[in-house]
Amino acid sequence: MVLIAHIMGSLYGLLAVVFGAFGAHALKKTLNEQQLKSFETGVKYQMYHAILLLVLGFNLNLDSSLERYMVYSFIIGTFLFSFSIYGLSISAAKGRKIKALGPITPLGGLLLVLGWALLLYSFVQNLV
Repeated sequence: MVLIAHIMGSLYGLLAVVFGAFGAHALKKTLNEQQLKSFETGVKYQMYHAILLLVLGFNLNLDSSLERYMVYSFIIGTFLFSFSIYGLSISAAKGRKIKALGPITPLGGLLLVLGWALLLYSFVQNLV
């Protein structure tokens, strides 16, 4: 499980840098200001959670079910949240907004919140 957290954290970090550069240069002429801000939000959240996955992988054993659910919540939540924002921003700029992606973004956000709640719970659990 630690290896999965490290691989996904590294992959998400790499892609966040690539997508950030892509958004700042190639998409700057294609996206309007609001679409570019949304795209940048996806990149920021992706990078935050890439770093978090690496930190968790280096600091926890990730062998308990709580820790596994936490990591999977972050991995799946990041994918659903950030990548749906990318799809929405780019498709809207092309005049063909993929509306099916709309409900996926909050679902990804909910999984991110769940991951953070599980992390908080793991800390509180260790106090008791």
